[in-house]
Amino acid sequence: MALPVPDTLANAPSSSSMRGPRLGLARIWRLVCDPAPGRLGYALRMAAACTTTVLIGEIWQVPELAVPALVTMALWQKDRVTNALAGVAVNILILILLLIIYALIRLTLDHPMGLVIVIALLSFSFFFLGSASKLKPVAYMLGLITVYGLIAIDQVPVGEVVTRALLYTDLFLAVPGAVMIVLGLLICPSPKKILTDSIAARLYMAVRLLQTPDALTQERVTDMLREGTAAMMKSAKMASLEKIWSLHDLACLRQAANSSVAVLALADEASRARLPQEQLSRLTETLEGMARIFSGGDYPTAIESPVISSEHPSLQAIAALLPSFTTPPAPVAGKSPEKKSSFFSEDAFTNPDHVRFAVKGTAAVMLSYLTFKVLDWPGIHTCIITCFIVALPTMGEMISKLTLRITGALIGGTLGIASIIVVMPYLNGITGFLALVFVVSLIGAWVKTGDERIAYAGFQIGLAFYLTDLKGYGPTADMATARDRIVGIMLGNLITYAMFTSFWPASAYDHLGASLRKLKDCLRRQGTAQSSEDQLQAAALSQSALLESERTLEYAMSEPAHMRADQPRLQAARNALIDASRLTEELLATPKRPDLADRTARLEQIAS
Repeated sequence: MALPVPDTLANAPSSSSMRGPRLGLARIWRLVCDPAPGRLGYALRMAAACTTTVLIGEIWQVPELAVPALVTMALWQKDRVTNALAGVAVNILILILLLIIYALIRLTLDHPMGLVIVIALLSFSFFFLGSASKLKPVAYMLGLITVYGLIAIDQVPVGEVVTRALLYTDLFLAVPGAVMIVLGLLICPSPKKILTDSIAARLYMAVRLLQTPDALTQERVTDMLREGTAAMMKSAKMASLEKIWSLHDLACLRQAANSSVAVLALADEASRARLPQEQLSRLTETLEGMARIFSGGDYPTAIESPVISSEHPSLQAIAALLPSFTTPPAPVAGKSPEKKSSFFSEDAFTNPDHVRFAVKGTAAVMLSYLTFKVLDWPGIHTCIITCFIVALPTMGEMISKLTLRITGALIGGTLGIASIIVVMPYLNGITGFLALVFVVSLIGAWVKTGDERIAYAGFQIGLAFYLTDLKGYGPTADMATARDRIVGIMLGNLITYAMFTSFWPASAYDHLGASLRKLKDCLRRQGTAQSSEDQLQAAALSQSALLESERTLEYAMSEPAHMRADQPRLQAARNALIDASRLTEELLATPKRPDLADRTARLEQIAS
């Protein structure tokens, strides 16, 4: 039974430090234009990879070239090691898929009902894996490729069906995999460089916040803080696989990653006091010097603590942190290694939500398949592809991202149709066509590499454009094809939305309690940390838990009235997150706070 809402939370004032419950047009535009560090380079490399995939597909005459181009955009990574690993994994998976598809073709050839059953079983399996396993980032793509490969059987002569189906499915994943391995190694930076640039970006942002604490800077600082250290620790792990960097250097950089988040959080806390610049000059000069060293791919040592004239606890905490900024903690004897998580989530076979998600996704795929078969309209087969791409678990996520899906699809479709009308007639060779693909891919990649709340629209731009303009073995001038594929995308969006919101509609608010309890545990761990290293790690985890809770609340507040939790409880949760956001910063400046238990108990009370 839910507990009553605490008056202290229900009546608490809102704060600009807490991102709004919904994305307004102004906020979306700021996210689109945000010049985040490394974003342009990431987008350029992604666009180059997609264009290279199209070029190889044109040379090898791969049909439905949109599929490998989409796979490339979906799986392309920031650094060369992750790209190579993903490319190898994709090429291994393709061998398994070929065996599966070969066996399924043998079973379903000339058996239409058998094909329908197999498509349903495969869809259920991949949706379940996407919900309950670590395969989530690629499960939907694998399902898309496998199911589409089976459906494409009807498009080729019976005598060649097995050979062509296997060849095309092979190329759908083999080409992107090869591009990720070869091109990724050539043009992508080292994960160590990604890591040092990320640390430098946080130091530069801390300096900017202390010097000019305007609303836009604070908004970007909040976004950067909520990322925590997960991405940076992943870069450190990938760098260790290169075997060209010393373990000591990587340990120093891991410590610097945790320290950079703490410095940025403390700068955010100090910026609210609007301190005089003369009290900050030495500190900002030291931070800028450190940032320049990290930007160059190295890290500073023997950092001297600057003398701070201000007695503000956050500034004093930053100064005290700098001497050990890159000093890794001494290894603890007898410390047990971290337990590795299993392939499946802990509740994979006990939580009915995973099965329900798979059933709804399968129903959307089957309804899309039957629709284009009954209408005898093969051109709208993109509705099936769309079902795998747009499925989301909760009502709030479906509604929040529906606008991004439709907007992205309309932008990509408009660019595709406009290029057919305006550009294609003047293209005399492959060079101009590839330039067109690169430009539109860059637009989609720029949006996709932004904040995760708009990244979905970038992928939809690529989806609509590729499915509109890539047909056969070269650029298409067929307007009917563009029309049919855009209709298929919209139909797939509509069917998926209808299925996921009509049957077992899952509310994002149901997941808020678990995320709030996780946040409470992180804050208590931060407040009771016995060493500075443990405190820094706990602070980074608190930021990640804050992001999860804020995003869940954002989805819950966008749900329809008949599903949405009552407004006082939602407002209480929002105010509690505002307080938690301040608490994680205050704990860095003044550990062992006496009000820690009371403030974290509020999170537990709301989560109940």
